[in-house]
Amino acid sequence: MEKNEKESMENDEKILTNDEPEINYRGVKAMPLIIGNETFEKLGAIGTLSNLLVYLTTVFNMKSITATTILNVFNGTTNFSTLLGAFLSDTYFGRYKTLGFASIASFLVSGKYKNSKETNSDLITDQTYLLFFSVKGLLVIDLTAIIKWLHPPHCGAETTKCIGPTPWQMVFLFTGFGLMVIGAAGIRPCNLAFGADQFNPNIESGKRGINSFFNWYFFTITFAQMVSLTLVVYIQSDVSWAIGLGIPTIFMLVSCVLFFMGTKIYVKVKPEGSPFTSIAQVMAVAAKKRRLKLPEQPWLSLFSYAPSKSINSKLPHTDQFRFLDKAAIVTPEDQINLDGSATDPWRLCSMQQVEEMKCVLRVIPIWASAIIYYVAIIQQQQYVVFQALQSNRHLGNSKFQIPAASYTVFSMLSLTLFIPIYDRILVPQLRKLTGKEGGITLLQRMGVGIILTVLSSLVAAQVEKWRRNLALTRPTLGIQPHRGGISSMSGLWLVPQLAITGLAEAFTNIGQVEFYYKQFPENMRSVAGSFFFCGMAASSYLNSFLVTVVHRTTEGAATGNWLPEDLNKGRLDYFYYMVTGLGVVNSVYFLLCAKWYRYKGTGGSVVGVEMQTKEVDKQVV
Repeated sequence: MEKNEKESMENDEKILTNDEPEINYRGVKAMPLIIGNETFEKLGAIGTLSNLLVYLTTVFNMKSITATTILNVFNGTTNFSTLLGAFLSDTYFGRYKTLGFASIASFLVSGKYKNSKETNSDLITDQTYLLFFSVKGLLVIDLTAIIKWLHPPHCGAETTKCIGPTPWQMVFLFTGFGLMVIGAAGIRPCNLAFGADQFNPNIESGKRGINSFFNWYFFTITFAQMVSLTLVVYIQSDVSWAIGLGIPTIFMLVSCVLFFMGTKIYVKVKPEGSPFTSIAQVMAVAAKKRRLKLPEQPWLSLFSYAPSKSINSKLPHTDQFRFLDKAAIVTPEDQINLDGSATDPWRLCSMQQVEEMKCVLRVIPIWASAIIYYVAIIQQQQYVVFQALQSNRHLGNSKFQIPAASYTVFSMLSLTLFIPIYDRILVPQLRKLTGKEGGITLLQRMGVGIILTVLSSLVAAQVEKWRRNLALTRPTLGIQPHRGGISSMSGLWLVPQLAITGLAEAFTNIGQVEFYYKQFPENMRSVAGSFFFCGMAASSYLNSFLVTVVHRTTEGAATGNWLPEDLNKGRLDYFYYMVTGLGVVNSVYFLLCAKWYRYKGTGGSVVGVEMQTKEVDKQVV
């Protein structure tokens, strides 16, 4: 963006309302700090998490199934915790404080700040933050590598029986996991929405700034993942676990510093109270009035009221979930205040409240389809590591070996290369054909990614079948300790399945985040962000369940255990075929849901905009 355009954006983003003090939107200046915070947070978190599977199996001497199950449960808990963080953000603290709570601990900041977007009376007073939840989590895990008595004795290649971790060693390790869960609960659902808060959505330059922020956000996250999966993983695997786990801790510390450097220029949107209260009221009132008859023209006769200062856009009536409309039927017992609001919101709800709840309900079936989609993604991130360990990882005839955990960088590289091609070439061409601003709708974009995961699982099954066949029929390149023979197949044959996975993520992951952001009510933006991670959480639990069930049921089967420690003795390809079948069923389910779905603000018609915005001014804290 050119310098004069930046200055124009900064000057345009100063607005004054009748009821609120002047809000000085500093999006261009705040964006680097927020994106920098997220980049270093991802460098820290991914730098640790990406190689934990190898760390647990080589340093803590765990079996592959045990380590995979622990990571699935940890990832699931981490992602589900974002819903709690989003609730606290949207209801009580706002996104700035929630990010602060999640980033720091034992650090007392007492005093008063004046924000450049606030009047003298709008001061932040006596804030007490918690010190480095995320940093402490990484530090605790790093200590398990540094201090010998915090991990089991090293298990060499000649060792016949490896000693597993003691209960106290596991408690210390899980303490680090727990602290990382707390940090992720506040950071993950709030960072995107907090960044978008810094731009004025009522002017063109602000809208362009929001789009630019989303683009840079995903680009830098992918860059962080690539650095973590190459440089950091290489140091962990080939240099030192202590140093390799210490580097992400430093990254996380830098992330915290960058975030608080922008304290005086951030726009801090005031929370409007629990959005779940309104949902509970609609459910309760609809249940109480379930025997009432629905009016023939509900858009004319239902109770219509919307608070003047609400940040939510006004929604038209829709025909879906019509049983909820009964919550907005006015009866003789219902009383209305002079300002037009219901005297008792637990006896009468507005049509606006009902439609906001419908927005949430409509998203849930789409969200559910992402669960199976992520199972295929998770497989490419986990079992591909074990495949790489028993493949030829040398680059040509050199002695250099690609670390097994670094193979997933190829999916990141695929995503990074495809995003600018999609944005600059495909979208303009599709826009000419369809007339849609995004070229295709958000649901169409998500559907392409879901179908691509089916293809990636099928390719993964074929590659594993070939890898195993070479290991059993041709001379191996040696023995991988505690596993089995190393197949002569080049590990680069794992790249196609990972490249397809990266393309799938470019379509579905980004499309899903944008879909939730636009389709949820505006006062639930943090909750919308958490939905993305909750889908990943459900997938982690489902994947853990599938792995456990397959491992136990095939252990005594004629085909043998599909998922043993030595993949050459198993049938991982069968497992991939099973995931492919689930993906086909999920694709059909998604297509049915997409056909049924009605975009927010379109009423009863499929044709229309994907989001209707309301030009309101943000209330700063």
